[in-house]
Amino acid sequence: MLHALADVVNLVAPPHRIECDDSSNLPGEYATGAMVVFEDGRPKSEDYRSFRIKYTPGPNDFAMMQEVLRRRLSRLESALRREDSAEVADRSFSSRPDMTLIAGGKGQLNAGPEVLENLGLADIPTFGLAKEREEIFVPNEPDPIVQEHDSPGMLLVLRVRYAAHRFQIEPHRKVRRTKALRYPPDARAGIGATRTSPLQRRVVAVPGLRAAQPREKPRQWG
Repeated sequence: MLHALADVVNLVAPPHRIECDDSSNLPGEYATGAMVVFEDGRPKSEDYRSFRIKYTPGPNDFAMMQEVLRRRLSRLESALRREDSAEVADRSFSSRPDMTLIAGGKGQLNAGPEVLENLGLADIPTFGLAKEREEIFVPNEPDPIVQEHDSPGMLLVLRVRYAAHRFQIEPHRKVRRTKALRYPPDARAGIGATRTSPLQRRVVAVPGLRAAQPREKPRQWG
């Protein structure tokens, strides 16, 4: 599979380490990113990493992918600048990929070159894998690479992309659950910890709080 993939995307050698980056959001909220790693064609789950999107406002897939790539590759660039690589604690971030696969088509792939160039890592082969037709996109190439889905190289990239999607789902759901289960007064403007702490100690049930009149004392709620 590795040799077939190298032939398909024109690599000089089979890629020992393949990384796949993905991002996800629910109408602009709960945005998360993920990186999965395959070495020698097999998943290396201990090197998987997830990201909370911090710096990208709104539903912008292009910018979110750039943030994921920048945060991942800046750690690599920092590690490469160190004289003693043994000082690098996180080997997943300090290991250089032989191939980066971006989950998405041309739009997501276009997020990559700028980030790689700015960090001096433009020589890392980077490709996009579109979900709709399962096509491999190459930077600066107008037409995608189309392979049979059961061809060895395509089976490998699909396996990597599916792993990224599966790994992405759980942290995304976790963020959604956390926000959905927030104590309702926390979401109200002007109500902070000083006010919510006594409410949480004295209110028996949230429905009682909702039904209470504004001037009722907390001991009357429940």
